[in-house]
Amino acid sequence: MAKLSFLSMGMILFLCCCSATAGMASADQGYSKYKDPRQPVNTRIKDLMQRMTLQEKIGQMTQVDYSVVTPGTLRNYSLGSLLSGGGSMPIPKAKARDWMDMVNRYQNESLSSRLGIPIIYGIDAIHGHNNVYQATIFPHNVGLGLRAHYIEQRQLIKKDPDLVKRIGAATALEVRATGINYVFAPCIAVCRDPRWGRCYESYSEDPSVVQAMTSIIPGLQGEIPAGGRKGVPYLGGNDKVLACAKHYVGDGGTTGGINENNTVADWHQLLSIHMPGYYKAIIEGVSTVMVSYSSWNGVKMHANHFLITDFLKNTLKFKGFVITDWQGIDKITTPIGINYTYSIQMGIEAGIDMVMVPFNHTVFINTLTQLVNANVIPMSRIDDAVERILRVKFTMGLFENPLGDQSYISQLGSQEHRDLAREAVRKSLVLLKNGHNPDSPVLPLAKNAYKILVAGTHANNLGYQCGGWTITWQGGSGNNLTSGTSILGAISKAVDLDTEVVFSKNPNADFVKAHNFSYAIVAVGELPHAETAGDSTNLTLVEPGEDIISNVCSSVKCVVIVVSGRPVKIEPLVAQIDALVAAWLPGSEGDGVADVLFGDYGFTGKLPMTWFKTVDQLPMNVGDPHYDPLFPFGFGLTTKPTGGQ
Repeated sequence: MAKLSFLSMGMILFLCCCSATAGMASADQGYSKYKDPRQPVNTRIKDLMQRMTLQEKIGQMTQVDYSVVTPGTLRNYSLGSLLSGGGSMPIPKAKARDWMDMVNRYQNESLSSRLGIPIIYGIDAIHGHNNVYQATIFPHNVGLGLRAHYIEQRQLIKKDPDLVKRIGAATALEVRATGINYVFAPCIAVCRDPRWGRCYESYSEDPSVVQAMTSIIPGLQGEIPAGGRKGVPYLGGNDKVLACAKHYVGDGGTTGGINENNTVADWHQLLSIHMPGYYKAIIEGVSTVMVSYSSWNGVKMHANHFLITDFLKNTLKFKGFVITDWQGIDKITTPIGINYTYSIQMGIEAGIDMVMVPFNHTVFINTLTQLVNANVIPMSRIDDAVERILRVKFTMGLFENPLGDQSYISQLGSQEHRDLAREAVRKSLVLLKNGHNPDSPVLPLAKNAYKILVAGTHANNLGYQCGGWTITWQGGSGNNLTSGTSILGAISKAVDLDTEVVFSKNPNADFVKAHNFSYAIVAVGELPHAETAGDSTNLTLVEPGEDIISNVCSSVKCVVIVVSGRPVKIEPLVAQIDALVAAWLPGSEGDGVADVLFGDYGFTGKLPMTWFKTVDQLPMNVGDPHYDPLFPFGFGLTTKPTGGQ
């Protein structure tokens, strides 16, 4: 019995040891360094990458539009990112919670993949969270660049907090309100020709102004802490979003201002005009860079190894990831997509890390896999791309906080953000003419006038004043597109209760003369547009804009407000206009226009772009020989606040 008892005890001890060993082995199997936030980022990247198959790595390099995602897509392909393209939304007039529920649903499926790598979700938020109904729509970039010029040139930066940085921070909060964590902004193109359809996405024709405007990046992503490392991707918390400097590089300098065309420039011109914004963006920790559709001296940017790998990555030491534009690699060839295998090879070899497919991800993944297996594209190039993508994901804390936070939902279209947009509007307006002589200014206008006329195609159209990239890709018309205040609505609120406001979109001269108006406010401009649809060879006001100006201004004292994304042809009409204001594309808060018209605030804005006399002069930029503008770069009259009476 004693011997049996001893053997039994030994067996028990042996089984206990085996059990403990098995438990330790199980624990070791369950622990993954890449999931441990206490580990250094480089350690987490290395640990995760050595676990990944080639298919999972290529999946991380793929960004797909959410509209083609079916159950199992994210889990089976381990996709790196989804996006909502311009105008796409969960349901019409989707609310913040609808967006967040959709994004979280996709994220949860991504987390169910073999390695549980979360997705980045991207969207175009280029003047606020512009795809989303009831979001705050800020002025387009062209209206913000002139404020930067005013500050820089007058050295008043200490008197005005960084407006663009605050707009970036507000935009980040509204984007987070929908569960999204990545924005395709800012556009740091230098528009050298207003015939370009994307000119309003540019802050200025002056590279120094554009460079200053990269201050929106720390607004979007957060300020790199004191002592923090400059020049590496950074995200300051769950109230911030990844930024994307675009479109690399030279997109604003194409011949004739034709979108996606060829930029002819020597190396010095490219560096001095189109590159400065990227120098600053990288220092400020921008996480991603989007490549331009355009070419440089005949070489497609999406296939330009020298500029993407040799210069951006190796010389400028950019550590984030490089992403294509929408179907960007397809456009490497002419006709588009005629040799997709060649396009994939050229794009990936050039140094592109993430490809916005956005519809045929299976073809892309299979083709790239074949190119790697055939040793056409080296594994080292795939690993470089995936390492960069994972670096951004780990740095932003995505593995620890993958899902949207519902506590931010109330930030969408908040009053605080609308007040900020209103401030941006009134600071962006440029006063180009104020009376026929300096001793008889027309502005500011009296609020207590007996009867005033508001006229024009753009006076009562919120869609027109917001411009392209608002709810839909090309923008829209009318006052039901989203929430906001039209110019007419702002004027009606600003004047005294006893003042009669008469609106007539297209009045004739007899109508104007018959009503004995104290003065008239005319708002005319361009139709909303985006990208190639906005390219223009004549830059005229939408009809019947010129006729409206002639009919009204020949009959009563008039203030003309030009609502456009760029300088337009106005020179023949200036003589008959009493006061002329460039309002650019002010966005949803029309009250900012009334603030300066009636003297509650003064005009301070300056032109970020040269205003031409005729289109035959284009391209024409400050510093050019024979510079002969209607209004020069940096021009803008000022007024003082008067209380509006």
